[in-house]
Amino acid sequence: MANSAQAKKRARQAEKHRQHNMSLRSKLRTSIKKVVNIITAGNKVEAQAAFKIAEPVIDVMVGKGLIHKNKAARHKSRLNARILAMQSS
Repeated sequence: MANSAQAKKRARQAEKHRQHNMSLRSKLRTSIKKVVNIITAGNKVEAQAAFKIAEPVIDVMVGKGLIHKNKAARHKSRLNARILAMQSS
């Protein structure tokens, strides 16, 4: 356990940051799942609208350092590809 005042403060800060990051990560996952669920339901117009909402959320998480920029690009690319594939099928 932390002995010095500095170590105790860092432990408090770490816990606060952990909880904040968990809530942000939850928001990110929820926005992605909403798009995926609408794609699964087969509604292209709603899927595009949900993707427009999810895309800035993903970008914000990159800016906050929660996820890597390549992971964000991968998520956006795959979601967009699934939406575009709905048109052809």
